Amino acid sequence: MTNVTDQDRVLIFDTTLRDGEQSPGATMTHNEKLEIAELLDEMGVDIIEAGFPIASEGDFKAVSEIAERSKNSRICGLARANFADIDRCWEAVKHARQNRIHTFIGTSPLHRAIPNLTMDEMADKIHETVSHARNLCENVQWSPMDATRTEWDYLCRVIEIAIKAGATTINIPDTVGYTAPVESADLIKRLIETVPGADEVIFATHCHNDLGMATANSLAAVAGGARQIECTINGLGERAGNTALEEVVMALRTRNDIMPWHTGIDTTKIMHISRRVATVSGFNVQFNKAIVGKNAFAHESGIHQDGMLKNRENFEIMRPEDIGLSGTSLPLGKHSGRAALRDKLETLGFDVGDNQLKDIFVRFKDLADRKKEVFDDDLIALMTMDEHDDYLQLVSMKVTCGTGGQAESTVELEMDGKDIIATEHGDGPVDATFKAIRAIYPNKAHLQLYQVHAVTEGTDAQATVSVRLEEDGMIATGQSANTDTVVASAKAYIHALNRLIMRREKAGPGADAREISYKDLT
Repeated sequence: MTNVTDQDRVLIFDTTLRDGEQSPGATMTHNEKLEIAELLDEMGVDIIEAGFPIASEGDFKAVSEIAERSKNSRICGLARANFADIDRCWEAVKHARQNRIHTFIGTSPLHRAIPNLTMDEMADKIHETVSHARNLCENVQWSPMDATRTEWDYLCRVIEIAIKAGATTINIPDTVGYTAPVESADLIKRLIETVPGADEVIFATHCHNDLGMATANSLAAVAGGARQIECTINGLGERAGNTALEEVVMALRTRNDIMPWHTGIDTTKIMHISRRVATVSGFNVQFNKAIVGKNAFAHESGIHQDGMLKNRENFEIMRPEDIGLSGTSLPLGKHSGRAALRDKLETLGFDVGDNQLKDIFVRFKDLADRKKEVFDDDLIALMTMDEHDDYLQLVSMKVTCGTGGQAESTVELEMDGKDIIATEHGDGPVDATFKAIRAIYPNKAHLQLYQVHAVTEGTDAQATVSVRLEEDGMIATGQSANTDTVVASAKAYIHALNRLIMRREKAGPGADAREISYKDLT
């Protein structure tokens, strides 16, 4: 692209590790957060909102380590409108090569009632807290939460206050996904034209997908003058999710003729990070999801297939290679060697070292012995389903099913270094297996989600199983893949239990970011 100016550049602010992780059940481990942050950094994300540092000691440590490790991205932490939050946030991000404090307060009538502040009291608090943040950090973002339902005059007033106090980015959140594209564009445009000093800061947009318009609202805001989009990988986020990074980035790239703006994202890394986020969060991508869904580049109808054979542009407006998909899905088999496996994994976006390749090759051979052909999706499942060295580990299992629906499952687990066996009956093999696991490790965890999908076609397909457990307000998700659905189910259940155990050991009062409220604002 030639003659590009700053006005053409749209900054990508990724909040997968903060707003995305607030999805019930999407909590990530420390190492998973570091891994996702590294992938975001490598793909060219401008700003990574790494977490909510005051939410828990774990969140603080993750944000701090991400800040120290970042090579390209600006690392941002979230803070409510009080000095304690802001100070904690600064401690977490201050060692980043580029850092940012993001502070916010709810400005709509509904949200002003939560801390019970008058308009004047809230205005004073905004001035005090933004000024405090700017005294610590040169790059400060301020957000009037629920901006799209805030009175126009008051919204202009508090934005002007934030700018005068030193905010360098003004983010306009559509916190509940209420607005529509024409309103989104008009709001940004009017604010830039009306608020004194608006031309000296960057305006950002943060949209939720409650009405299915997050991507459209974000792009409309850019047309209105916003130059930063807040988004998440796969649209992960609370309720219906946030603006999907892959959608806005590819929309700007594909329709640059009518949206003459660009980002710094390396789009060939999109599929890899999409798959990894889906795995660590336990939120599988729907098959018909735009850009990254399994069917996004699939064509089944005869007319479409005929058109594709003649010219791909007949039915594809993007190339699969543009987002990191290999153009073909050539299978490997049990006779394939390490070199072929490494080459295929690199094609799929995985950079593996020699030691890791040895481990993966053993698992690949085991899978190839059970399948005639190992396809790309099988390898992706193999790579993203980590082997866990945890408190509970599956040693063996045996399941017997009767014609009347009753099943018997005998499960052997290694627990704290000891092998324990239990046999239970249930309504089907999975129910019996879960009961046997609970007999070995008694727990009160409630099964919130049990989901199975086949990775590839055929009776020998790998099944990927997702399990979500809730216990005393803590939520953990486990995933596993295996050609035996019951084995995959057992491993996923055990994985979720191990994550609950880990969280229980590390959790303290207010450990979960979702428990943070307005109670300390006054």
